[in-house]
Amino acid sequence: MTIVGFNFTKMHIERKGPVSGKISIKNNVAVKSVEKSSLSLGAANQDGLRFTFEFTTNYEPKVAEIIIGGEVIDLQPPEKVDEVVKSWKKDKKIDATIMTQILNTVLSRCNVQALIMGKDMNLPPHIPLPKVTQQQSGRGQ
Repeated sequence: MTIVGFNFTKMHIERKGPVSGKISIKNNVAVKSVEKSSLSLGAANQDGLRFTFEFTTNYEPKVAEIIIGGEVIDLQPPEKVDEVVKSWKKDKKIDATIMTQILNTVLSRCNVQALIMGKDMNLPPHIPLPKVTQQQSGRGQ
């Protein structure tokens, strides 16, 4: 299993109100569809999987929303491609190993993009960022 492609297809951010008081931020990522995709790799054609996703961040109460859509292309053996597509069509389930890799890829790319978009709209970060803290010295300075 190898991720060979990642594309954003939609980026939307909307500020609905002022940032004030206690804000609740909810993030979600959903796989919207899974399809067989023919890939041209050099002189050879190979089947892969195209996962369409939507990443959302909502700042509540009615402060802002970020929606990012896109697709991930994953290379799998031919028998695995057919198995995954069949499973998705039947009950919208994907093998846990594949799903973990897809979701981690989506989260790493979308969280960075959402941070950039949110910063441009003067929104607080939607995920905790590392902070430097000052240590208290035991010496009476």
